[in-house]
Amino acid sequence: MSELVVRAEKLEAGDELAGVRAQFVLDGVVYLDGNSLGALPASVPGRVEDVVRRQWGELRIRSWDESGWWTAPERIGDRIAPLVGAAAGQIVVGDSTSVNVFKALVAAVRMAGGSGRDEIVVDATTFPTDGYIAESAARMTGCTLRPVTPDQVPGALGERTAAVLLNHVDYRTGRLHDLPALTAAVHAAGGVVVWDLCHSAGALPVGLDEHGVDLAVGCTYKYLNGGPGSPAYLYVRAGLQDRFDSPLPGWNSHVEPFGMRPGYEPAAGALRGRVGTPDILSMLALEAALDVWDGAGVSIEAVRAKSLALTDFFLECVASYVPAGAVESVTPVAHAERGSQVALRCSDAGDVMKRLIERGVVGDFRHPDVLRFGFTPLYVGFGDVERAARVLGDVIR
Repeated sequence: MSELVVRAEKLEAGDELAGVRAQFVLDGVVYLDGNSLGALPASVPGRVEDVVRRQWGELRIRSWDESGWWTAPERIGDRIAPLVGAAAGQIVVGDSTSVNVFKALVAAVRMAGGSGRDEIVVDATTFPTDGYIAESAARMTGCTLRPVTPDQVPGALGERTAAVLLNHVDYRTGRLHDLPALTAAVHAAGGVVVWDLCHSAGALPVGLDEHGVDLAVGCTYKYLNGGPGSPAYLYVRAGLQDRFDSPLPGWNSHVEPFGMRPGYEPAAGALRGRVGTPDILSMLALEAALDVWDGAGVSIEAVRAKSLALTDFFLECVASYVPAGAVESVTPVAHAERGSQVALRCSDAGDVMKRLIERGVVGDFRHPDVLRFGFTPLYVGFGDVERAARVLGDVIR
C-alpha cells in the first residue's frame, strides 16, 4: 500500500463531513464535475414525486396556496442566504443565471444615476455569457463597455464607472478573486458592483452582507446540487431594494400581482427581482436538495476547510503520480486565491479526459488544453482524490 493511500485513509478518518456522502446518490465513479452539475441528493426523487403526484396531481391549483408554491422564490432564497453570507429577505430564486445577470447589470446602471457615469466595467476573462450580456446591457443603456482583467479593475475605475460585473471564481482556472477589496474599490469610485457567484456559492464563504456587495447572482446546479437547469438566484442588498429598477418588470413582481392593473408598481423588497410564473418543479427539487445543508456539522466554513484540504492533497498526489512536466496547474497555490477546483493544462487534454471518464474518473475538459476537476466537499473524499490522481498518472503514461 502506497504512502498516499495510507494518507488518504487517515484523512478520511478525520473528515467531519464524511457522513454527508450517504445523503447523495453515487456509484463507483470518482465524481469531480460538481462544478458543472452537482450529484443527486437522495431526498430529491421522493420530494419531486410528491410535488408531481400529490401537489400537482391531487391539489392542482390549490397548491399555489396550500403547498406554498407562490412563496417559493423568496422562501428558498432565504435558505440560500446563509450559504452566501446574507440575511433573510434579500434573495429571490427564479429564472436562469443569464437572465439574472441582465436584470442586475441594467439595474446597477440605473442605480448609478447618470451624471456622466456611462461605463460598464466587465471581467474580460468571464464566462462568455456574462460578457455577451454586458455588451448588450451597455448598448441598451447607452454605456461604453470596458473589458479588463480582475487585476486591472482598480485602475480602470473612475468618475465614468456606472457598474462593474465580476466573477468570484474563474470558471476555467479556479482562481478566487478578492471580493472584499474589489467591492470596496468599486464603491470608492462611486460605482455599483455585481458579483457572479456560480463557482463559489456552496463551496466557500462569500460574505455578501459583511462586505457590502450591492447585487449578486448565481446558479444552483453546481455546488448547491439543485439539478440540471435548476433556477438561479438574485441578491439585492437590503439598503438598495427601494432603488432596484428591474429591466424585466413582470406580474410576479407587481405590488398587486392579481390586480391585473395596466400600470406597473413594483413590490417591496427582493420580490422586485421576480418576473413571471415560477418554475415550480425544478424550484422545489432545489428546495429538497438544500436539506443536505441542514445536517449536523454542515457549515460553509467546514466545507471550505475540507475543500482546501482536498485540493491540496490532489495537487500533492498529482505531483507524485503524474510524470514530471506532463501537466501544469493553472490554479493558484495560495489558499486565498483558490476556489474549489483544480485546473491542469495538458497536451491532448480532450482525449485524456475522455480516457479518464472511461476509467471512472469524471472531470471535464475546457478548450483548448485544460483538464478541470471540481471538488464538492459534501460527497468527495480523500480516497477519491488519491484514486483520481493515480488514474490520471496511468492515463498520461
